[in-house]
Amino acid sequence: MKQKLFPVILIIVLNLSVFAQNFSLEQIKGYPFPTGLTSAANTPRIAWVFNERGVRNIYVAEAPDWTAVKLTNFTKDDGQELVDLEVSADGKYVVFVRGGSDGNWSDVPPIPDSMPGGAKMQILSVPFAGGEPKVLAEANGPAISPNNDKIAFEKDGSIFVAPIDGSSAAKRLFSARGSNGSPEWSPDGKRLAFVSRRNEHSFIGVYTDDSTPMLWLQPSTGRDLSPRWSPDGKRIVFVRRPGAAGEPEPALKFSINPWSIWTADAITGEGQRIWQSPKTLRGSVPTTLGGPNLFWAAHNRIVFLSNMEGNGRLYSIDADQGGAEILLTPGNYLAEFIKLSPDGNFLIVAGNAGNDKFDIDRRHLVKAPVDRQAPEILTTGDGLEWNPTFTGDGNSIAFFSATATRPPLPAVISADGKNKRLLGENRLPKEFPTNLVTPKQVILTAPDGVKFHCQIFEKEGVAGKKPAVIYVHGGPPRQMLLGWNYSDYYSNSYALNQYLADQGYIVLVVNFRLGIGYGYEFQFPPNAGWRGASEYQDIKAAGEYLQKLPQVDPKKIGIYGGSYGGFLTAMALAKNSDIFAVGVDLHGVHDWTPPRTGANWLFTPRDRFETTPDLQLAMETAWKSSPASMINTWKSPVLLIHGDDDRNVRFYHTVDLAARLDKAEIYYEELVFPDDVHGFLLYRNWLKANQATANFLDKFLKPKGK
Repeated sequence: MKQKLFPVILIIVLNLSVFAQNFSLEQIKGYPFPTGLTSAANTPRIAWVFNERGVRNIYVAEAPDWTAVKLTNFTKDDGQELVDLEVSADGKYVVFVRGGSDGNWSDVPPIPDSMPGGAKMQILSVPFAGGEPKVLAEANGPAISPNNDKIAFEKDGSIFVAPIDGSSAAKRLFSARGSNGSPEWSPDGKRLAFVSRRNEHSFIGVYTDDSTPMLWLQPSTGRDLSPRWSPDGKRIVFVRRPGAAGEPEPALKFSINPWSIWTADAITGEGQRIWQSPKTLRGSVPTTLGGPNLFWAAHNRIVFLSNMEGNGRLYSIDADQGGAEILLTPGNYLAEFIKLSPDGNFLIVAGNAGNDKFDIDRRHLVKAPVDRQAPEILTTGDGLEWNPTFTGDGNSIAFFSATATRPPLPAVISADGKNKRLLGENRLPKEFPTNLVTPKQVILTAPDGVKFHCQIFEKEGVAGKKPAVIYVHGGPPRQMLLGWNYSDYYSNSYALNQYLADQGYIVLVVNFRLGIGYGYEFQFPPNAGWRGASEYQDIKAAGEYLQKLPQVDPKKIGIYGGSYGGFLTAMALAKNSDIFAVGVDLHGVHDWTPPRTGANWLFTPRDRFETTPDLQLAMETAWKSSPASMINTWKSPVLLIHGDDDRNVRFYHTVDLAARLDKAEIYYEELVFPDDVHGFLLYRNWLKANQATANFLDKFLKPKGK
């Protein structure tokens, strides 16, 4: 039974006024969130983006004082993201993309503010010293030439170039079959490697000039990607995967996804394989941040990431012979945000590494040489650090830094890990709360014996039985941390969890199986997702844990989550309304069966006589793993929140679930954002969604009249 949302919210807000509030949602949500940190290759200059209440601008800083300077002057919460940030090697220009969303998966930019004039996705450049940004092209994915004079980018399946100063119009660089992109300049800036995608296969090509035929590197039936030049520009290393064809594999069984590393001569195109992944599930192509994370480093070493020993670790091999890998980052931690030093001798990564037992739920910086096993953990303590980059002079490392009670800010340390200083502290509003909760680690065990990590938020000094709420992240390859998260989406969730704790809730954040940071088998468990939703055991176990806490009212437990977390929220309400009294489902998946997910490729190849051998069983399993199949046991009220231009989870999922709840006469409310996407682009939409979430939980979990 759908109810109108806003009158209910108004009543609840008035009722809440009798509570003593330490801070408001506007205060906890007012922090600037930094993204896109990047550095010049040859000079100590850096740039990043600050999102300040929906107004996104580029900031820059340089040695030696590292003062944060606002470079652009956008003034509206219009949902236009600033991404693909780069600084030219000489530090004179900053290039970026304005518009698009969700990693620019679509060339059609969203219009979250519903302006009649629409929106554009544009590549712009602006002098580091300041000035008016110039539009270089309507496209994305710019790559600045090492000569600092032009950029290359992909548009309409072709590669274009444009002068970095905007002095003339962009032009198509060449014509070639396929969809061509991922441009990579040679070290001297005279040649361009690229990926030519041709449906089930792809090639690595090299463009020299209009009078020289295109060079194809060891062409095959495989899918080649990630070209990287050798420092001397004579060779290229790349990743090869098998072509997207062959006998259909069983859908319910995990399949090995092999990959290999090849090098090729950049003049003749002749190549050789120097490394082959193990023929195991662990050896499959990695899917975490950056994928294979391929680098051609100093000492003729090729660096890459693999899960072959159970977690995302970095290895290097000899570029000529391959041979035995050198494990560069031993230890039970995941390497993310991987960057190579300007001289190619070192890697800097963020990982859940450290000597403290709680570091598995944090991020710290690790510096590792490329030719031997000698990693050094540069940052320690109860803070979090991520997105590191060496400065162009090699003397400093810039990164983002946060704690449990301070939101993220840019920071700089010396290359040896000392002399830390924060940048842009003055952008943190004076009204930002200082009395936040420090979450505590909790490790629980599911009925099948799987151990999983949680974080609990509890405000001290609140007597009596309290309501509780579980937060479920999305992804699912994500990890919630003991502090502010490195994702803007989950930073938003962290702020809301702090607000709920301040309002008297006990909040339990669940890092369920399928998440990252706890090893390969935890990330790829059997019978999970549409194959059986085994991860729901973790959610139910977390609910039962809360029921047993003496300070929790066992009848006042709610749940909320977004995306995959929305799916598990819906599962909790459908399967265990006896535990979860209320839920808030943000853009969740509700039906795994095709075509409703838009993922019918999971089960059967298109335009083929052959079908997946276990097609019928897979379809049945997917349906039984869907909340939509369990409406008959769903009793608890739910708030549905979704943007109708969602490009990750189709809006259909919420439309369909609402129809089923209506028919079953289950109480629900809905909050729809026309034209906004999955991770809401408008700050005001996030604020409205957060307030609606808190109000809806209050309505069913707070005692009447309080």
